[in-house]
Amino acid sequence: MNEMIVRRAEERDVKAMAYLDTLCFAAPWSETSFRQEVTANNLALYLVSEIDGALTGYAGVWAIVDEGHITNVAVHPDCRRQGIARALMQVLIRSCEEAGILRQTLEVRPSNEAALRLYKSFGFREAGRRKGYYEDNGEDALIMWRDGENPETGGQ
Repeated sequence: MNEMIVRRAEERDVKAMAYLDTLCFAAPWSETSFRQEVTANNLALYLVSEIDGALTGYAGVWAIVDEGHITNVAVHPDCRRQGIARALMQVLIRSCEEAGILRQTLEVRPSNEAALRLYKSFGFREAGRRKGYYEDNGEDALIMWRDGENPETGGQ
């Protein structure tokens, strides 16, 4: 794999982020939603990964008071299992912690075993369920939390 770059998302990334969402999620966000998140939402931080100038993944978080709500983590299907999601999560969590946001939360499908392994490697723990959360099939979402008392930064 060529060198991967993780950087803050910019408006020029919006179209590629929206396209990636259609490849990764049953209910993708619109280009308009991504543009709002990247350019106007002062509570949001979105990162992208790229290899050879091509967007390979993205991750986002909303800073809500002293907590970070991780909105999405997406990796292009052709680029999975190359450490991209791990790199995005490491930078996202480090960015949160540097801003004093020591607790992060997210929702994930119980059937998404790869994502569950990744999140658990960062110290996320199951804290509850949202019944029927996912619109496409009514699957529940696991609510997971990570707190600053857990020093793990990616299972290393």
